Amino acid sequence: MSALSLPAERPAEAVRAVESAVDAALIRRRRRNLQVQVLRVLLALVLVGGARTKVIDPFFWGQPSGIAAQIWTWITEGTSTGPLWEQIAVTMEETVLGFAIGVVLGVVSGIVLGRNRFLADVLSPYIKAANSIPRVVLGSIFVIALGLGIQSKVALAVVLVFFIVFFNAFQGVREVDRNLLANARILGADGRRLTTEVIIPSALSWIMASLHVSFGFALVGAVVGEYLGSLQGVGLMIVTAQNTFNANGVFAAIVILATLALVAEALVTAVENRLVRWRPNTVTDVTI
Repeated sequence: MSALSLPAERPAEAVRAVESAVDAALIRRRRRNLQVQVLRVLLALVLVGGARTKVIDPFFWGQPSGIAAQIWTWITEGTSTGPLWEQIAVTMEETVLGFAIGVVLGVVSGIVLGRNRFLADVLSPYIKAANSIPRVVLGSIFVIALGLGIQSKVALAVVLVFFIVFFNAFQGVREVDRNLLANARILGADGRRLTTEVIIPSALSWIMASLHVSFGFALVGAVVGEYLGSLQGVGLMIVTAQNTFNANGVFAAIVILATLALVAEALVTAVENRLVRWRPNTVTDVTI
């Protein structure tokens, strides 16, 4: 009887062992998350305390209370060029347009050149030369050619976003498993289906990784464009604060931009989790 019961007991023991391992991993993850949150709070307190004790000169670097007061003043009284929400809306419009156009152009160009080696070899020196140019200095050219309106800011944001997305999409296409492509061809996939059902899904992780960085660069392009010359926007708020030696105003604008970037990062992460569902989801700790 005991010999017959052993096979039934062993699976039960294995299940209990797996459950114990999962519980231990969850406990380690919760403990690690708690440690991270505590250290983040301590770091914030150190920075705020340094400013409050005047270890950091408040005239040049501002103070948390002054930054908060400046943001509240902008919310209640507006900025020198209009309501705060209007300045944020202008900057976000430029950022989103530049981001969208740059992503589309980068993905399409990366996939096309990634699939066509001959065309990639022909255009390679021109792409490398264009990538070597400091893109920020193109902002002055765009202001001269396109004026102080939204066009010059969008153009600079597109240039900053394009190369990041392009190189990731290009490399993602080149890294597709050749055996997978060969099997798809054997099963009768033509060029269009090969691209849409094999290559693009395989390169999606590379493309999504570039989006986390490229939105921040689109925001940089919009703000730098406004800094060089504009009638509205958060970049103009920074210029105005700088010209009046208002350090709290500069940092208040930086806080607003950082908040917008974090919200955009959360949205990109949500889209990535929805599009790339095949990735394994484990309870093991991940070290960055």
